[in-house]
Formats: sequence, structure tokens, C-alpha cells
Amino acid sequence: MKRWLLTMLLVTQSAVSGELPRPDHIVIVIEENKSFSQIIGNPEAPWINELAKRGALFTQSYGVTHPSQPNYLALFSGSTRGISSNTCPLDLDGDNLASQLIVKGLSFASYSESMPGQGYEGCIWGAYMRKHNPIANWKELAAWNQPFSAFPTDYTQLPTVTFVMPDQRNDMHDGSIAQGDAWLKKNIEGYAQWAMKHNGLLIVTWDEDDGSSGNRIATIFVGQMVRPGQYKQRIDHYSLLRVIEEMYGLPLLNESAKAQATSGVWPR
Repeated sequence: MKRWLLTMLLVTQSAVSGELPRPDHIVIVIEENKSFSQIIGNPEAPWINELAKRGALFTQSYGVTHPSQPNYLALFSGSTRGISSNTCPLDLDGDNLASQLIVKGLSFASYSESMPGQGYEGCIWGAYMRKHNPIANWKELAAWNQPFSAFPTDYTQLPTVTFVMPDQRNDMHDGSIAQGDAWLKKNIEGYAQWAMKHNGLLIVTWDEDDGSSGNRIATIFVGQMVRPGQYKQRIDHYSLLRVIEEMYGLPLLNESAKAQATSGVWPR
């Protein structure tokens, strides 16, 4: 009887773990300071709205807090690290998504538009803002902190997981929604199409809302393994981190261990 119960438990655990796909590549693009209602249904964002129809749109997705920086830290390390402002520079240590992937023999890179060079430690360079680039706060990860000019045009050369941060002119922080939408179409549409045929996943999300909607933001998944539709389950940045960790068999970092896992998005 005990052996039978153990066998059934192992089968059940295997079935649960098998529900999540394992993409060859994930690209996560983070936009700035816009609520769900400012983006979804807005004719000034035609590419994003078309993308939402191609993939999974989470209608109850939320930022963790305000202002920007702790949201990026939450997504990258499963914790706001006690940071409640955009103070810069920070010097942080401890595990994060990049370090977990590297230890596992996988890869990570962060690509920030307008950052002047690899491993740049400054807080501001033109429209580049370090507060939107969490990897810059771990000095040992400087080699994986890249300018967007290094983003591969051959998508097979992408790391396992990639963060993309447009600069403040193009992430909807300083520029318009239409400008941000056009940047995404120009720079991300190629990967979105490629992902549909090459076991890739694209995630487009926002760090926070504009303070008007309880921090409700738009989050979109697009890829070969995604079931298109609208999903009402509540998720946040910890949920996004958790699904990536579970896809690659990584330990759940900090608050991601308490987050609700995504469900229903992946075809069986």
C-alpha cells in the first residue's frame, strides 16, 4: 500500500510539473507607468492590442508597489529588497533570476536602450535610467548588463531569459503611448513572430500604473506554447517570476514562493 501511494504521488507530481512548458527563449519587455485601461482598447496602441489578441491577456495583473524601482527588483529577485524609492545607486547581493539561471547552466541578459556600454554603473545617461535596470545593482552581473544595441538580430543567439527595457522616451514614461507602441512594433515584432515557430515566449508588461487604477496593469504572453484568450486570474510581478522559475526548475525566490502560479494559459 505504501509503495502504491508513493508511486501515485510521484505520478501526480510529474503531471503537475508537466503542465508548464519549457521555452527555449523568453523575452520580457517592461513598459512604464500606464494602467490597463490606458493601454487595452486604446487606438494609440494598435500593435499592443493586436498582440493581446494573438496571445494571453491577463486582465487582473498588478504592479507590486510604487514607484518604479521596487517593482523591477520584485520581478528580478522576488523582493523589493526593502527599497521604497528610486534612489540610485544601489549595491545589492543575494540570489536573483540571473544568478539562478547561471548556476543551472542556463543564460540571462538584460538589454537597456540608451545605456552607453556593458556594465555601465551610472544612474542616468540621456534617457537611460538605472532605476529601470535591476541587474545593474549586482556588481558581479556586470557582464550580463548590456545596452540594447547588443540585442541579437539572430534570435537563436538570445539567452534563455532576456529582459528588455526601452529608454524613458520609448517606454511610455516620458514619451507617448503611441511612441512606445511604435518602438515595440519596430524592435519586438520580429521576435514575437519568431517565437510562434521556435518554442519562444514573449512577455510584455508594465512596472506600475499611473496611480489611478489600484496598480492594475496590462500583461501579455505570446508564444507557440500559449493558449490565446483573456485570463482573469490575479497575477503580479512575483507571479511572473514564479512561472519563469518553475519553467526551468529553479528555486522559488522570496515572495515568488507565495505568488499564485499561472494556470489555463498552457495547452495540455
